[in-house]
Amino acid sequence: MDLGQLSTGIATDDPAVGLRAVAALRRLADQVEARQVAAARRAGWSWEQIGDALGVSRQAAHKKHGG
Repeated sequence: MDLGQLSTGIATDDPAVGLRAVAALRRLADQVEARQVAAARRAGWSWEQIGDALGVSRQAAHKKHGG
């Protein structure tokens, strides 16, 4: 789903289209989060800093992204 389709999917009243857009947005958010966590770790950020930035505990951030 491209950005135009996402925009349409978000604004639709068709649940089939809208729910596909929700799933696509979740996948995109997960990809962006993983990329930014990796960048933060390369920059020397602690798991506490990453967790704070994501609004979760350091343990949750490490569990999800620490391997």
